[in-house]
Amino acid sequence: MLSGRRLDLLDPTPFDIEIEDIAHGLAFVARWNGQTRGDFAYSVAEHSLLVEEILGRCHPKVPTRWRLAALLHDAPEYVIGDMISPVKDAIGAQYGDLDARLSAAIHIRFGLPAQLPQQVKRDIKKADRVSAWLEAVQIAGFTEAEADRFFGRPSGSVLDGLEIRLRPPVEVRAAYTARHQELLSALDRPELI
Repeated sequence: MLSGRRLDLLDPTPFDIEIEDIAHGLAFVARWNGQTRGDFAYSVAEHSLLVEEILGRCHPKVPTRWRLAALLHDAPEYVIGDMISPVKDAIGAQYGDLDARLSAAIHIRFGLPAQLPQQVKRDIKKADRVSAWLEAVQIAGFTEAEADRFFGRPSGSVLDGLEIRLRPPVEVRAAYTARHQELLSALDRPELI
C-alpha cells in the first residue's frame, strides 16, 4: 500500500489497514466500469460518501457508528476493485469470502464489529440501492423506468436536492478522508452517538 503497509489479501489484519490507503484506492476505482457521463470517472469513494448521506436521510437518528459503516461499505474495493453484480455472481463464493475477510479487518480497525447487525446491513443496502438508482438516472444513461426496474424507485423525499458531482480523484480522496475523520471524532463524543 502507499502507506507502506503490506496487506495480505488472503489473511488481512486490522493492523494493515489505513484510511489513507482506502481513500486513495477508492478515489481511483470507477463505478459502472467507467461507463458514465462526465469528465471524471464516478468513483467508489464518491459513491460511498453518497450512500452514507442517504443512510442519514433515510434514518436521521441512526447512530454514528452505522454511518461510519455505510461510508466503509465498499472499502474492500480499494484493493479488489469494483465489479458489476453479474461478474460477482459468476465468480461465486470466492469473491464473497475475500470481500468478507477484508470487511471484517476494516471494521475492526475502525472500532466496528467484524460482522454488522443484519438490520444495519439491510439499511445500508437500501441506501446503496437508492444511490444506484440516482447514479443510473443521472450519469449512467438509464431512463427512470429502467432504473425503477433494476433498483426500485426510491420513496419519499430522500432524493431531494441530491445531485451526482464528478470530481477529480484528489478532491474525492480528501472528502472521503475528511468525512471519515468527522465520523470518528463524533464517535469520541458520546452525546452524538
